[in-house]
Amino acid sequence: MNNHFVKIADSKTFEELTDLSKDRPVVIFKHSLTCPISASAYDQMAEFEGEVALIEVQRARELSTEIENRLGVAHESPQVIVLRNGQVVWNASHFRITAAAVAAAVRDAGVSDQGQSAGAGGRQTAD
Repeated sequence: MNNHFVKIADSKTFEELTDLSKDRPVVIFKHSLTCPISASAYDQMAEFEGEVALIEVQRARELSTEIENRLGVAHESPQVIVLRNGQVVWNASHFRITAAAVAAAVRDAGVSDQGQSAGAGGRQTAD
């Protein structure tokens, strides 16, 4: 499978992703380079058939913290966050990260444009 990971490490790029989420769902993957659970999640994200904004947390700690503060989602690693219209519509961490779950979240976020919410308060988690 071709590489569909786009590494991001700065606030400007995150802001661009937030703006892009007004047009389509955006997938953000916080990945630890040293964690075996994160390696497993990375393999799952490699199977996902869409673009993935990749944050290597050891190399972009400030950005990871900024995302936590701005989006209101407590940092975990590994972690996937799906944004739509600048808001978190789904997130999951650790072994709840699967290619199928992310694909379903992205699909659901795409149809939420017709006024459907993604869950209570518009945010859904993979609990």
